[in-house]
Amino acid sequence: MAKVAFVGFGEVNTPIDIIVRKCAAAAESLEKEGLDLVKVFPVTDDYEEKDIKKAVDALKGEAFDALVVCIAGWIPTHAVVKITEHYRDIPMVLWGLCGWMESDGRLVTTADQAGTSALRKTFYDLGYTFKYVYDIIGLPSNTKKVAAYAKAAAAAKRLRHARGGMAGYRDMNLYGTQVDGPSLKREIGPELETFEMLEIQQRYEKITDEEKQAVIDKAIAKWKFLKPAKPEGLFKAAGYYLAVKSICDERGYDTISLKDVDGMKKLLGFPPAPIFMLLSDEAGLCTVPENDGLGSITQMMVKYLTGQCAAYLEFYEFFEDSVLAGVPDYVPAEVVDGDVTVMPAAFGELSEGILNVSRVKTGLLTMCRLTCIDGVYYMHMVTGEGKTPMKWEEAGWTQPAPQLPGLRVYLDNVPDFAEKVMCQHYIISYGDNSELIQNLCDILGIEVI
Repeated sequence: MAKVAFVGFGEVNTPIDIIVRKCAAAAESLEKEGLDLVKVFPVTDDYEEKDIKKAVDALKGEAFDALVVCIAGWIPTHAVVKITEHYRDIPMVLWGLCGWMESDGRLVTTADQAGTSALRKTFYDLGYTFKYVYDIIGLPSNTKKVAAYAKAAAAAKRLRHARGGMAGYRDMNLYGTQVDGPSLKREIGPELETFEMLEIQQRYEKITDEEKQAVIDKAIAKWKFLKPAKPEGLFKAAGYYLAVKSICDERGYDTISLKDVDGMKKLLGFPPAPIFMLLSDEAGLCTVPENDGLGSITQMMVKYLTGQCAAYLEFYEFFEDSVLAGVPDYVPAEVVDGDVTVMPAAFGELSEGILNVSRVKTGLLTMCRLTCIDGVYYMHMVTGEGKTPMKWEEAGWTQPAPQLPGLRVYLDNVPDFAEKVMCQHYIISYGDNSELIQNLCDILGIEVI
């Protein structure tokens, strides 16, 4: 829940009951959107500045994700700035309310937009990070826009101290999955900490069969197996899950990636799909394979904004009107339509593993990917309609080849998307979350492309 300072303003000569009524209604509407408000209103431009001092004292010592500057009527600029300057380092919303129509057709105004139009450029000149929102008579209030920005501010604050883990580094010697640590910390905030796969193995060896069996009985038993899996595979999945989870718990990781092809599969002989499933579904972590650093960061951004698991999909084919996006290993239970369905399978020369073959939920999607170009961060983002794809397979799987989880995502402009695509992995969330993501990027200074 985003914690917000809500300060309502109105000019000293405006009837005070009107300002109070308007501010109270605005604050209540934000609380209904799930914001935790510390409310201070009305603040006027009284000559002795008693209201200003009262507001500063009321907010003193509190930590906020955002400041909502609610303009319920004309207010001289100085009365607002004397409060906002105490919070210049947090994102703000400059929200102008509006007048109303009387039954006889008269429009009554408290000059709300006189106040906001006097303040908008002032906020810009002062270097504030802010969003300008104004209401219009006869239309619904822009409560949701204000709340969306406040939630993005909370996500930005959380990112500043977020941590993710990565076992190994640069799986398959890929270029696009690497991260520049100093610029990431400077511009966005999270730390991606690497640890050796040896640490996973050492912890795995200390886990008892009873602990592994408990995971099998509690979590793996929920899965629908199309064919029986070897018992040793189930025990490995449970044991490695507990080993990785213990590392994540100790270090406070919100996201985890493992060295997949050149690590878990090649060195330990165990494809990590069921480990990722357990880490996502049971431990509540963001998960992405192949040491995908910026994929992990994108996941945290999306999860902090939406509360969703922020699953990854990988591109297989481009069509004129759509893209085929799927995974060769697993999807979180949250995005599964029906039962979480698995089967033992092998790909090429790799060891047999437990492959997720679940059907993926369809619907409106937001797909995005954080990227870095010449030291500058950008977010590539599109919305599209995810539909169940035709029957398809990836060449190399043991026949009969499994139907991999995936979606055919219909886009407005596939050529434009393809020209800007930044990696094989994109992070999905359900619904149109573009405003939330745009707000977060605005706060962080990241251009959306």
